[in-house]
This record gives sequence, C-alpha cells and structure tokens, in this order.
Amino acid sequence: MTRTPPAPREIWREFHWAFFIDVQGLILALRRFALTLDRGEIAAAEVELDAAAELMDASAAAMRLAGAFPRADYEAEVRPSMAPPHVRSDGFSGLMSWEHGALINLWRGLRPRFAALPEALAPAHARFVAAYGRMAEGHVQVCARFVGEEAQSLRYDDRAAIPTLRRFAAGRLSLIDPAGTARPAADDASADASTGEPAR
Repeated sequence: MTRTPPAPREIWREFHWAFFIDVQGLILALRRFALTLDRGEIAAAEVELDAAAELMDASAAAMRLAGAFPRADYEAEVRPSMAPPHVRSDGFSGLMSWEHGALINLWRGLRPRFAALPEALAPAHARFVAAYGRMAEGHVQVCARFVGEEAQSLRYDDRAAIPTLRRFAAGRLSLIDPAGTARPAADDASADASTGEPAR
C-alpha cells in the first residue's frame, strides 16, 4: 500500500507544533531547575538541567524535520502561508508566541543563577549550552536552505534573515552562559547581555 506523504504546509505546521511542545517542557524543566537549585538540591538540579538539554535537542530535531521538503514547495506554499491574508500580522514570527516570551523571560530571570552556578553543575550546564547551540544552528540551517543567506526576514523587513538569527542566538547565549564558557568570543559583541536581544 502506497502512502501519500503529507503536504509541505502540514509538515511545516505540525513539526512546529512539536517544537512548541518541546519548548513548553523546557520551560517546566528550567522552572524546576531554579526551584531545586534555590533549595540547594544540587543532584536534582542537575537532573532538571539535563532534562532541559534533552528537550532542547528534541526541539532542534523538530525544527529540522519541519523543513523536510524542497525549497520550491516552501516558496510556493509555506512562506505565503505566513503572510496576510493567511495571518493577521505583516511581521509574522515565532517571536510572537507566548512560549517564546515565557522562555526568554525565564532565561533573563535565571541569568544570575547561571553566572554563579556551583562547580558541580558545570558539566550539566555545558551540556545545556551546547544543546542550545545545536538548536539555534538547526534553525539557521533550515532558514538558509529555504531563503538563502541574504533573504529578508519576515519579522524585520529591513534585515536579512540569517544574520538576524545569528545575532539572536548570540543574545540568547549571553543569558544562559553569562561567563561565555561555551560561546565563541566573537559572539559577545553581537548581543546585549542584559536582554538577550541583538545589538542595534
């Protein structure tokens, strides 16, 4: 029996749903991490930070799978679905999701803890930061595959998509790795360390 593969728009939508479910789990794991860390329960905090790293890798996989179709289908079907009249915003973006806002606010709140972690949590923290790097790079690769290096961002019509994504990644790393132990030094100048937003 031959099965008809899902339409590109369905693949894009459903793996983005999976991505956001992973992010919801990530938020829960990091809240539990903060709670156990504040209680001095270091072993439990390590478990939660490792769970967060695994969820980050799961979200990276969902992001890659969301792009499992040809570029021509993206241009003809998927990208138009993210612009009016299919959506109500001219600058449609995952940045508009509540999950994104909740996660970034959580990372901002955790930044002082990440800056002063007990040495026993250094390996788990390194795994978590590395997982974020993989997730961010997966996002960049999917975008580069479909729109190229110089295409305009859907969210910011005066910026190229790929450099904007890389600046965002540097900003996020400045929140979860304030000391820069798992981050190339060149990234430091690309982000506002107090907010995690791209430098203007």
